[in-house]
Amino acid sequence: MPRVLPAQPGMALADVDTPALILDLDAFEGNLQKLRESISGRKIMLRPHAKSHKCPEIALRQMALGAVGVCCQKVSEAEAMVEGGVPDVLIANEVVGMTKLKRLAALTKKAKITVCADDAGNVAQIDIAAREAGVTIDVLVEVNVGANRCGVAPGEPALKIAQAIAVCKNLRYAGLQAYQGGAQHLRGVAERRAAIDTAIDGVEKTLALIEGAGLPRGKVTGAGTGTYLFEAASRVYDELQVGSYIFMDADYAKNDWTESGIPRFEHSLFVWTTVMSRTRPDIAIVDAGLKASSIDSGMPRVADFPQAEFQKASDEHGVIKMNGTPGFALGDKIKLIPGHCDPTVNLYDHYVCVRGGKVEALWPITARGAVW
Repeated sequence: MPRVLPAQPGMALADVDTPALILDLDAFEGNLQKLRESISGRKIMLRPHAKSHKCPEIALRQMALGAVGVCCQKVSEAEAMVEGGVPDVLIANEVVGMTKLKRLAALTKKAKITVCADDAGNVAQIDIAAREAGVTIDVLVEVNVGANRCGVAPGEPALKIAQAIAVCKNLRYAGLQAYQGGAQHLRGVAERRAAIDTAIDGVEKTLALIEGAGLPRGKVTGAGTGTYLFEAASRVYDELQVGSYIFMDADYAKNDWTESGIPRFEHSLFVWTTVMSRTRPDIAIVDAGLKASSIDSGMPRVADFPQAEFQKASDEHGVIKMNGTPGFALGDKIKLIPGHCDPTVNLYDHYVCVRGGKVEALWPITARGAVW
């Protein structure tokens, strides 16, 4: 069955069918510029995370404003980025299993690819895949600086993985992956700053051991939208892996940004939805439920109507308590701010790019569903 496109360029936003993923181009482009200005004059590189947008068109626009490349989480995401013209991709994650590693090695023939490792056995497998493909692969040691997902402890454990990489003929030790994901949504500025200070301390101790062992320093890469200026100011980090800044979801909006130095990025990503039922006086049912907006980080917010509360979602329905908000007639269309942008994007095939109330373009979400 052929897919029907959600919109056409030139169409009025009011005529776009729902649910649809709307990208406000003015706010999006403003966010790109704000980030660029906030790091201007600093000796640090930008490597935005493409897992947020999954779209080569956006990646290329980020690179046009100075990004050195992008990050991905999976080999399939990296393949989509490279196929879309992105020449430099860091898979900021571990890749395990020979099937995936062979694809990784093959991709290295088309673009500059870097990957992370936290296990000596995995390092040996990456080396085998690289040798069979006749390539050399850059590998970062992932250090657990507080996110408590992947990564070895700072210090000696990280040094051992670096040494394991360095002795492999088809691998190049490239530095450290040090992302403190748990700090990004700590609400207070002081809390976030303290978490990053701890991360920086672990990175510095690890670098001292690595250089003391005669290995090159390599680069240190990490950071996110909630903390990136703290990492930038440390002079320890070389790359910033910000991602959500381009969209800004409802969960990030709950953070305190006062005196952080981090600019207030605007909401640019919305779920466009229609009021489909109005049988109760203070309740509106919309056609955007679990299949239209991720709720893992909380319910979406109703844009432009601060009193209205999106209370719950089922597969195809969203329940909005209006709390006295006027309007919301049957057939009205409204914007929702997703609770979490990344998994919401993964529900759609296209961004409907809007400027001045009209559709300007449709951008394919090429890496949608790229989770392997």
